[in-house]
Amino acid sequence: MEEEAEQSSSAPLLETKATAGGANGRGVVYFEGCPGCAVDRRKAASPGIPYGNFLYVWIVTLCTALPISSLFPFLYFMIRDLHVAKRTEDIGFYAGFVGASFMLGRCLTSTAWGMAADRIGRKPVVVFGIFSVVVFNTLFGLSVSYWMAIATRFLLGALNGLLGPIKAYAIEVCRPEHEALALSLVSTAWGIGLIIGPALGGYLALPAEKFPNVFSPDSFFGRFPYFLPCLCTSVFAAAVLISCIWMPETLHKHKVSETGNRSIETLEAPLLDPKEKVQQNGSLESKKSLLRNWPLMSSIIIYCVFSFHDMAYTEVFSLWAESDKKYGGLSLSSENVGQVLAVTGVSLLVYQLFIYPRINKVLGPIKASRIAAILCIPILSSYPYMTYLSEPGLSILLNIASVIKNNLAVTIITGTFLLQNNAVPQDQRGAANGLSMTGMSFFKAVAPAGAGIVFSWAQKRQHAYFFPGDQMVFFLLNVVELLGLILLFKPFLAVPEQYDEH
Repeated sequence: MEEEAEQSSSAPLLETKATAGGANGRGVVYFEGCPGCAVDRRKAASPGIPYGNFLYVWIVTLCTALPISSLFPFLYFMIRDLHVAKRTEDIGFYAGFVGASFMLGRCLTSTAWGMAADRIGRKPVVVFGIFSVVVFNTLFGLSVSYWMAIATRFLLGALNGLLGPIKAYAIEVCRPEHEALALSLVSTAWGIGLIIGPALGGYLALPAEKFPNVFSPDSFFGRFPYFLPCLCTSVFAAAVLISCIWMPETLHKHKVSETGNRSIETLEAPLLDPKEKVQQNGSLESKKSLLRNWPLMSSIIIYCVFSFHDMAYTEVFSLWAESDKKYGGLSLSSENVGQVLAVTGVSLLVYQLFIYPRINKVLGPIKASRIAAILCIPILSSYPYMTYLSEPGLSILLNIASVIKNNLAVTIITGTFLLQNNAVPQDQRGAANGLSMTGMSFFKAVAPAGAGIVFSWAQKRQHAYFFPGDQMVFFLLNVVELLGLILLFKPFLAVPEQYDEH
């Protein structure tokens, strides 16, 4: 009886659905009891935007982005209070390694989490990743030593493998015409997390000093001055974790034998036109090795370069804005930096939801990324000269530059997401995104440490002839941006067929 029930639950159903582009319907095989098939049936029946599933994409991505960036505004003060830096100029050096520890942990495990997502499903990996945020982000806020801070950040990164699977999930819950919006939600939520996180850290760190009427110096939050922003992030992650109970799985889990698979392929064969058969054969060949899939690998390398740039920029921006003007900084408080980043976060939301999908439709991800990279260079070149401005002109110009720079960065990252996820079939998407996360995490692990070292070195050369002080920092950021721009052109860049410019 049990065998009959299992066979009936996994029996294929031949149905007819319209293709995403509205073409004539054709036979499609669905399997009862398969969560991936259930999602595909809902997509076939409902051509609209799946707002409910997109909400999961948004909040899960935001959940993993917030703990990464919330420490940046107070990291300078945290390192100072832990008394590991003997001189003020050395704070950036030690701060960089705390930022790098998260990315190093994620680098070591991202491919494994992606492979797990292809085997056991997207949802279990996402749930475990959110749980790790709740636990280790809370412990980071309770750090009483430099090495405890590094250890908790490393474990948070190593056990947080949800960003790769959620990118695969984003395009699996929607029809092809909505893929650009789906992946723009990932990069938007990620970008906003990298903005709201610092804003949250800037406002809520050191609460006993900022809100003495609410938090006394002898209170728990007075003894752990950086715990409050971490607690807020962990509470949000706990709420997301509970909501994931209702999150649908998208991975196909067909419980049929190899013979059954062959019979289904035979059943589908007459329904496929010759072009579709060639595409299927090509996808089977590409399954042999992700490393030999050059459209995938070239987009991953570009993603890594721009991720390195964005992480280094994020690290440098807060350190530069808060450092003293005599060292080439802006002498801003953590609250001022938080306000700038909050404005940028709002702009990212508007841009990615309403503007980027139209830009992608007109220009495509490759041309849009090239234009964005070109525009970033003059904006970064203007940053060092802001130290000569006074209020209110400084705040206005800094807000404008930050808004434009971060929107352009998100344009590039979203473009690489589209290229990566359309370069592989669905059953390799988790591993492909895991591989890209491994490479990206390695570069992002190097970026904060490298940026911190360069920042400390630059502040000691205020009277150098060639790019003195912080001018050298932003010059090197532009060098990386220029390298990424070069990689966006052929012959280096190979693209999936649907994005081929010819």
